[in-house]
Amino acid sequence: MTTATATGDIAIRLRRHRGLIVAVITFAVLYGIYNFNHPRGFSSQVMVQNSTEAFSLVMLAMAQTMPVLMGAVDLSVGAVMTLCNCLASVLLSGSPLQIALGAVLCLAAGTAFGAVNGLIVVYGRLQPIIATLATGAVAIGIALYIRPTPGGSVDDDLSWALTNTVSDFLETYGLFPDGLPGWARFIGAIPVPLIMAVILAFLCRTILARTVIGRTIYAIGSSEGAAYMSGLPVARAKIAAFALSGFFAACGGLFFALQTSSGNADIPQAGAYTLNSIAAVVLGGTSLMGGSGGAIASLFGALILRTISFSFRIFSVDPLIQPLVEGGILLAIVSFGAVHLLRVKNTLELVR
Repeated sequence: MTTATATGDIAIRLRRHRGLIVAVITFAVLYGIYNFNHPRGFSSQVMVQNSTEAFSLVMLAMAQTMPVLMGAVDLSVGAVMTLCNCLASVLLSGSPLQIALGAVLCLAAGTAFGAVNGLIVVYGRLQPIIATLATGAVAIGIALYIRPTPGGSVDDDLSWALTNTVSDFLETYGLFPDGLPGWARFIGAIPVPLIMAVILAFLCRTILARTVIGRTIYAIGSSEGAAYMSGLPVARAKIAAFALSGFFAACGGLFFALQTSSGNADIPQAGAYTLNSIAAVVLGGTSLMGGSGGAIASLFGALILRTISFSFRIFSVDPLIQPLVEGGILLAIVSFGAVHLLRVKNTLELVR
């Protein structure tokens, strides 16, 4: 391979991942500014707090990524998260076996709701935005039936272990009664939510990049007709995409119960998480037209959103003008990421 060819390949890869690169750089800059101005910046305690508050939105961003890659939008992700949050406040207590079963049931409920969305879209031939709006209302209704008022509880040990550092997790369950070994002390300051978010993001990425269903999801977003004519399992991929969306939304709801130690069928909160999940996907560089983007990009998009909200506390921004400031920052970031479109002279260049 010649130097010119290698340089060309690098340039193509950079253009292909332009959105992700912009998201990573933006997050690094914003989070660096936040930590430099935080009284306890660049500490394990700050990272634990930040990763705990960001985890649920990261999960919803990955949930939203699945339908968006097909050129659709799932308006039920916030409602499904809320439903699973309320379920977890009932089921995540008792013996270890009961807790494990409760977690599985919460994840299964979210996945089932997502699968129903897919079935309605595929066989009911409804637009995704309409189908998910309706099922989201059903999910909120069930959540309100379970938790008409905020309350419930989850296992204290599990809540503490999964919302703190690796050291706290190991000590909570007494995995090393004689003291932590060297390797455990080395990674002991890493927040558990951060580790879980990275694992689930790479799981999502692997599904999208290494499976037929994942490649079909991208193909549907690029051209559904072409994907169908190529013999790809379009119907199965749509159902799987919405089911995975429900699964990741359930992960967000499950963790939200661990974070708050309660359940709350908060309708405005569900709507806010849904809208923020769409914003996070866009910030990560995933096209709302479908066919490009991915889970890692959405993860950084969600982190950008959370970093902005974290910074409001540090810089004492008036709550009345926070939406204005946040909207302006988001608009600037999205505009910068799409600046290459201004140079397009022919619409055919958009698909190169």
